Amino acid sequence: MLKKRIIPVQLLLNGRLVKTVRFGEFRDVGDPVKSSSVYSAQRADELVFLNIDRERPSVEPLAAVIAGVSKVAFMPIAVGGGIRSFDDAAFLIKNGADKVVLNSIAYRDKDIITRISERFGAQAVVVSIDTRRSTGGGYVLKSACGTVTEDITLAGHIKACEAAGAGEFFVQSIDQDGTMAGFDIPLIKEACRSATVPVIGCGGSGDYNQLRDAFLETGVSALACGSLFNFSDSNPIRAKAFLSNYGLPFKVV
Repeated sequence: MLKKRIIPVQLLLNGRLVKTVRFGEFRDVGDPVKSSSVYSAQRADELVFLNIDRERPSVEPLAAVIAGVSKVAFMPIAVGGGIRSFDDAAFLIKNGADKVVLNSIAYRDKDIITRISERFGAQAVVVSIDTRRSTGGGYVLKSACGTVTEDITLAGHIKACEAAGAGEFFVQSIDQDGTMAGFDIPLIKEACRSATVPVIGCGGSGDYNQLRDAFLETGVSALACGSLFNFSDSNPIRAKAFLSNYGLPFKVV
C-alpha cells in the first residue's frame, strides 16, 4: 500500500509566510526558513511553497526561499506561483526544488508540462487546480490566484494535464480555504476518480478528524494543511500518530 503524506502548505508574500481565507484576507504567520526548520523536525513528508504575490508574479521570491530552506529542511520541496515558462521551472529545479507547481500556465500551455516531465521526470510536475463550488452544481476552475474563471471541467483539465505528463495534482477548494471547517470531500473524490496519478487535497484543515475523514472517504494520496498547523498546537508528528490508529500508512522516520 502506498504511504500517505501530510504536507504543510506555505504561502509566500513579500518574503513572509501568510495564511489566507478563501484566497482573500490574510494573516502573517512567520518566516519561511524558520517555519521550514520546525516542520523538518516535526517530520513533515514534504513542503509546498506557493508565491501568491499578484503584483510581482515571478520565480525570484521562490528561488530566494529555496536557498534558505534547503539548508534547514530535509524533505522534498515543491514550489509554484509565477512560473511562466520551461526556463522558469528548470531554474527552480536546478536551484533546489524537487517539484514545480503549475497553475495558470497549465491552462495556456500544456507543452510546458510535457517538457518538464521529459527533462526532469513526471514526479517533478505538480498541476495545481483551484476550484469554487458552482451554484448549478459541480465546480468552477479558477486561475490567477482565483481571479480568472477557466472554461473547462475538473475532469477534463485533469485528463488533459495527465496526458501531457503531469505526475501529481494539487486540488484546492477556495470555498474551504482558511476556514478550518473541513475538506471538500466531494471535490477530492471527483479529482481522485479523474486522475490515475496521486492527488493532494487542500483547503479547510481544522482538526485530525477531518484529515481522517478525507483520507478514509476519498483514497487521496496526501493532504496539505495550512491553518491546522498555523493556528493550533497540531503538527505533522501528532497528525500521523492519530491517523495511524485508523490503519492509514505513513513513512516511518
